Formats: sequence, C-alpha cells, structure tokens
Amino acid sequence: MALNNYYYYDEQSCEFVPVEYNSLERIVYTACIWILCGVVLSGIGISILSFSVGTPAEIALKAENQELIDQLEQTKTKIKDLDQEVDQLAKADNEMYRSVLGMEEIPYDERQAGAGGADVYSEFDVYNQETAEILKWTAENLESLERSINIQQVSFNEIKNYYNNNREKMKHIPAIKPTEGIILSGYGMRYHPVLGYERQHEGLDFRANVGSEIFATGDGVVKYAGLKGTYGRLLIIDHEYGYESYYAHLSSFAKGIKPGTKVKRGDRVGFTGQSGMVEGPHLHYEIRRSSNPVDPLNFLFADTTPEEYMMYKEIVENNHRSMD
Repeated sequence: MALNNYYYYDEQSCEFVPVEYNSLERIVYTACIWILCGVVLSGIGISILSFSVGTPAEIALKAENQELIDQLEQTKTKIKDLDQEVDQLAKADNEMYRSVLGMEEIPYDERQAGAGGADVYSEFDVYNQETAEILKWTAENLESLERSINIQQVSFNEIKNYYNNNREKMKHIPAIKPTEGIILSGYGMRYHPVLGYERQHEGLDFRANVGSEIFATGDGVVKYAGLKGTYGRLLIIDHEYGYESYYAHLSSFAKGIKPGTKVKRGDRVGFTGQSGMVEGPHLHYEIRRSSNPVDPLNFLFADTTPEEYMMYKEIVENNHRSMD
C-alpha cells in the first residue's frame, strides 16, 4: 500500500512542498498497514468461528458431554441385560423352587411393582431432550431393577426357610439328574422317531450309552422293576408326598433293586439301555405328582447350576424330536 502525499508550506518560497520519505520509512509503514489488516481480519474470523463452532472450552465441553451420553447408552444396554437375567431368575423361582415345594407363586405384576408418578424424574428436564430422556430411563429402570432384586431376595429367604422347616420332605422330592448325560429332548409335544408322528412326551431324554449308571433322584421305595410295554425295562420309585419317578429303557437293574427296596437320593439303581420302543440307547426319565406327569426339568435344582438349567431349557425348547 503506497504512502499518501503530504505537503508543508515553505515560507521562503511561498509554496507547498511535498514531504519526502526515505525507503526505510516506506517499508515500515507498509508492514504496519498489513499487520494491522491481518489482526483485524483474524479477529473477525475467530469471532465468526466462535459463534458457529464454539470456543475451545465449549468444544471440549461438547466432547465431554458426548462421551457421557455414550457411557449412559452403554449403561442402558447393561441394565437391559441385567433386567433379563432377573426375569429369568424370577421365572425359575416360580416354576422350579416354588412350584416344586408347593409354595404360592409371586405374581409377575407384584415382582414389577412400580413407584411414583409421571413427574418423579422431572428434575432432568433442565437438560436437553436427548440427555433428559436417557437420564430418566436410566433412573427409572435402575429403581425397577433394585425393587425386583429386593423382591427376589425376599423370595429366596422364604424358600430357604421353607426348606429348613421341611428337610425330611425335601429328601424325598426327586431333585437331581438321574444320570450324567446331557439332556437330548424335553417334556411336551415331540416327534416320535419310531411311530413317525408327534405325541406328548412325558419326560426328559438323557444321552447315554448302554450301561451308564442311573441314580435315584430322591429318597423312596422301589414300586416297580420289570418290563412294561413301550417303556421296555422300567423302574418306578415312590418318593411319598405324592411323587414318583420313572426310569425307562434300562438294560438292567442294580444289585438288590426290586419292589419294596428302600433307596436314598444318589443310590445307583440301574443301567441305561435301549429296551422298548426307542431310536437308540438313552435314559427316559419322568416325574409324576399325584399320578400326573410334570416337567422334570423344573426339578433339576439340587445339582444343577443356573447356567446349566438355562442351557437345558434352550435345548428342550429347540429340539422337537424325542428318542422314544
């Protein structure tokens, strides 16, 4: 940028004379002008950027908030998983422990008892909509999960007290696996491999080679030990209190096993085979309560972990074919 021409009045010559600048002064002047323009333009640019994007502090705060939201979303997923696990525990509590022990079930609505009204979490409304919704959902479901866990804890304490007060009865209830093999098929409508159509399957099929050991699942007295129709070689144990257990398709009975023999839970009572109408060697196991068949899966609680129970449950729900 060029310097403007400035003049001064020379009294001797009575005329205006232009001011002369040397080279250094011109360079300094030009540099100052450009620096000043750069500063002004930079200031304008920073102002525009700050207005549209935010200050460095605001940018850092936004990043921190986004990280917190992401963490809340992960927490939300974990809460859902925990809630499903608690529901499974509640289902097992009702279907297995309470049902087997003859205790009254806890209704699902009671387990999910709510608290508070619509404005309980209005304190989160001061935040933006996304954040407020996540915080409300998290707080509400954590409270619900805490209530469910507390109810489940109370239920387990009731079951424990019932067990302690009914130890003699508990010895007789069939409550362990009758053999070491894994479950192949479950209780309910199943396709019969020999007959070629679906019919009610009244027990569990356990995988076993011929000659695998079979154990009494509860204290009782042998009611029947012999051949019986499609069951093949069948053992029936009367456990009293209305319970009986059936062990079918055996290859042989253990020494001393005959009608009238008293057995204890865990005693060896026979050996697996493939007698009767079957597709292959296995153990067919039934439990009857008051002469009516019930699902034996709900009685595998004395020597079965929750993880094993869920695995067995998945198997029986997905396999619609029986071995007999």
